[in-house]
Parts: sequence; structure tokens; C-alpha cells
Amino acid sequence: MIWSVDFSLKKIHERGRLFSWPRPPCCLRCNNWKVWGHGYVERYFDGFVEALLIKCYRCPACGCVITLRPKSHFSRIHAGRETIRFHLFNRLKTGRWPPSFLLHSRLRHWLSNLKHRVHVFLTSAWNQGLWAGFETLLSQGQTPVSRIS
Repeated sequence: MIWSVDFSLKKIHERGRLFSWPRPPCCLRCNNWKVWGHGYVERYFDGFVEALLIKCYRCPACGCVITLRPKSHFSRIHAGRETIRFHLFNRLKTGRWPPSFLLHSRLRHWLSNLKHRVHVFLTSAWNQGLWAGFETLLSQGQTPVSRIS
């Protein structure tokens, strides 16, 4: 299970395992009050050459493993939300990608997935544009640029 928390990736990179991690108040699945530390997992994020160690917790009652995720990032996406928002907004507004260190294939991947998600979840009758679709999917708790499996 993913728990989105507000923390700085830069501080995690600097402090490593010494970073002071927030602890969930209870299990996110069964609401058990006790949650144990469960080690670390390596996660990659844009702007960092090596993987960052991200803390995990485990509920002894139901066995749920809770992995922390920065609020600034979507699940399974290395780039931050604002980076994605900036690139897509510029593309949809001007018809061109802004100058960026990101590969155009990656940017096209986000745009293609956004189009597909708008078509599937907001139906083909959606006529408010892709940017409004991005915001609507976001307000529904979805990741607007992830692939539908």
C-alpha cells in the first residue's frame, strides 16, 4: 500500500537512513494501532543518479506493507507532478514541447496515456479538452498519465 507523505527528496538523499521518517498513525488497511518498521526499498526519482532509500512499515495484524511516497510524485512515475503538469500544459497550449532534459518519447508517453485515460474514464463524449481531463482525473484520485493495464 502506498502512503503519500509530504517530505523532501533532497533531504532523504543527504541523510539516507538517518532521515527522520513519519510513521503512519495506524494501519491504512485494517486501522490497527501498531505499525512496525519493515526496512527500506530503493526507488528512483528524476534528478538523482542513484536510487533513494524509502522507508516501509508493516502491520502485524493484517500483514499490509506500507511504503511511503512523496506527495510531489505520482505512484510508479519518476518525474514530479509539477514537472508533468508543466510539460503537458505547454504542449497542449502551444502544440510544442518546452525545452527540457526529458526525452521526448517520455513526454509523448504521458500525452498518449492522458488521451487514453480521458477517453476511457471520461468517455468519448468528453468535449472539455485534455487539460480539463487531466484536472478532472486528478480530482478523482487517478494518475492521469499512467498506463491502463
